[in-house]
Amino acid sequence: MLNLETILYEKSDAVATIKLNRPHVLNAASRKLWLDFRRALREAAKDTEVKAIIITGEGRAFSAGADLKESQSRTLDEYRDYLVEGQEISRELYRMEKPTIAAVNGYALGSGCEIAVCCDIRIAAESAKFGFPEARVASGVGSGVLQLLPLLLGMGKAKELIFTAEYIDGDEAARIGLVNMVVPDDQLMHKAQEIAAKMAANSALSISLMKAILNRAHEASMEAIMDWEVEMMMSAIQTQERVKALEDFTARKR
Repeated sequence: MLNLETILYEKSDAVATIKLNRPHVLNAASRKLWLDFRRALREAAKDTEVKAIIITGEGRAFSAGADLKESQSRTLDEYRDYLVEGQEISRELYRMEKPTIAAVNGYALGSGCEIAVCCDIRIAAESAKFGFPEARVASGVGSGVLQLLPLLLGMGKAKELIFTAEYIDGDEAARIGLVNMVVPDDQLMHKAQEIAAKMAANSALSISLMKAILNRAHEASMEAIMDWEVEMMMSAIQTQERVKALEDFTARKR
């Protein structure tokens, strides 16, 4: 079992759960938390038994954002290194071949909301609050969210959320498309695990190939995407997994 200071890592069947674990500061993102988070992501990525990943927070929050107390003690060079390191870890999350689900409990603010946006699916508890307060403290949004958020919400709504620095609840987040669904607090992890299990039951190769194209779809023409789709399907159908799936299908039809 992975032993980390600021992350709880669990695996059940084919699903890994990564839990941000600094509840005394609402899981504020310190450098240590980011580094532990990367270790957990890499553990899940290399584990062939893991087919889906859930990310959530311990206690009353998903993550309240960057640890501003720690930020105040950095030199400019240290701050740049921290930011670059954080961007690389966000890339690893976004490019993860396995499907990721953010199970958002309580506050998901700033870098906490960035983590959620970088996931494939977002499920919010009724108590969840989302927002990007960076403009209040003369900072900026990172993790590729300045591209990803307009894709989710449209440019106008993305600018409104970022420029006002206002918080929205789970129902509003669902209404504008920031989250896939809202559930009662006590059902959050059950719903996340239910969806993760459905994903895990499908072909990991198929999902990883399709995810790679979906993540680049906004950058390419329809012609390019259709060419990529052909190559993606050719890669999939030549595997033993495909052969077995067809054999199983045939057997069920008899």
